[in-house]
Amino acid sequence: MSARIEGAWIARPGTQAVCAMLTRGGHRALFVGGCVRNALLGAPVTDIDVTTEARPERVIELAAAAGLKAVPTGIDHGTVTVVSEGEGYEITTFRRDVETFGRHAVVAYSDDIREDAARRDFTMNALYALPDGTVVDPLGTGLTDLEARHLRFVGDAETRIREDYLRILRFFRFTAWYGDPVAGFDPAALSAIAETRGGLDELSRERVGAELKKLLAAPDPAPAVAVMERVGVLIRLLPGATARDLAPLVALEAAAGVAPDPIRRLACLGAGEEEGRALRLSRAEMRRLGRLRSLVGNGQGPGEIGYRHGEDAARDALLLRGAALGELPGDEDFAAAAHGAAQTFPVKARDLMPEHEGQALGERLADLERRWIASGFKLPREALLD
Repeated sequence: MSARIEGAWIARPGTQAVCAMLTRGGHRALFVGGCVRNALLGAPVTDIDVTTEARPERVIELAAAAGLKAVPTGIDHGTVTVVSEGEGYEITTFRRDVETFGRHAVVAYSDDIREDAARRDFTMNALYALPDGTVVDPLGTGLTDLEARHLRFVGDAETRIREDYLRILRFFRFTAWYGDPVAGFDPAALSAIAETRGGLDELSRERVGAELKKLLAAPDPAPAVAVMERVGVLIRLLPGATARDLAPLVALEAAAGVAPDPIRRLACLGAGEEEGRALRLSRAEMRRLGRLRSLVGNGQGPGEIGYRHGEDAARDALLLRGAALGELPGDEDFAAAAHGAAQTFPVKARDLMPEHEGQALGERLADLERRWIASGFKLPREALLD
């Protein structure tokens, strides 16, 4: 099976200058991984990774000769970043595994592209392309798997996972973004994940949190998360979480024209501020997560939520409530949230002084605010003070 990739990124002068730098020096230059996969799928290409048999020191030498800046960003792992036309290109030397023990594998440089492909995570990520766009599939399975949207580990799934347990979450993330859930999940992969899921406890919470957010940002992560729950991965990451309401939430988001949001979807799984802290989310993300969880069941109407927390928070709360109930909030609910968000309480503390002070002043203000909200924000200042 043959293929060819095209795109503005591959034809850019900066991209071709990096490739020419290597080929003029007598070395191969191949695009690899996500840029090749996404180009074949017609998805956006962001990072451009290049691989070659040239050693890092040779890459630096060739870059200098070509007038390009070389930065040894990961030279211990065989990676040099070359800056061309203002863009950074990671160039990594072919590698092969000598010994693997988690993320701290012993690797050696290689001249064989097949050895480099054999140490990658998934077959669809083990695709390469020449500077003219011709795709190279060293394993012979990457193109067919990509065409079928079938995510499969390279070689033995359990071996790949034990090299880095984060690959369990990457399996579900890539399936959500690039797989075909209708066609099902790779049985060998799920069997290996069920066998090795305990290794997730060894991962840093920052890595887990970052990977979960990438997964939940997919257009529809519900099938992948449901399988995560089935094989015991979800509960390991978020004790007490359930994927039950995620599929309804995704459907409601689409119906309401609301973009995917990983924090909203984490809240849908049952995660709150405490879970956000465990996942090392930012303080703002943790606060938002806790607020959304509290708003789902606090009984406040859409107008009051909009007034107290803003239109975005009200919209998210309405969607989360709708997912739990299995029904789309009405246009009037979203309109009420927007209306509430635009309101300003007309009474100030000074309006009640000196008749009220201290705790009595706070209680009186709160009481008047409740009456004003209950009126649909219609009671004017004079009526409230009368």
